[in-house]
Amino acid sequence: MKLDRKYTDKQEREVEDKLFEAIKTLNGFEEYRSFFQDILTPAEFQAIKDRWAVATLLHEGYTYREINKISGVSIATVARVTRCISNGPGGYQLALERVKKNNE
Repeated sequence: MKLDRKYTDKQEREVEDKLFEAIKTLNGFEEYRSFFQDILTPAEFQAIKDRWAVATLLHEGYTYREINKISGVSIATVARVTRCISNGPGGYQLALERVKKNNE
């Protein structure tokens, strides 16, 4: 995270919206994969994948220790994802519910 930001909050939001617009243009898993591999470092991409895996396992009812054993993700990361699901803006929950509905 940059500490010396040059954008105003409004400009930051506009850049964020443009990023989301770009993502919306992609079609299919291979295009998503290529885009995220280009835009993220391997470590950033792995961290996002780990967080999503943790979220899905939490949603399925696994405990912190079970998730750690299954995925190798630290207990601290599991706790962080849990806090985001419980106290965040609702993005995880929305996506988890939609994925579950689409898989039924």
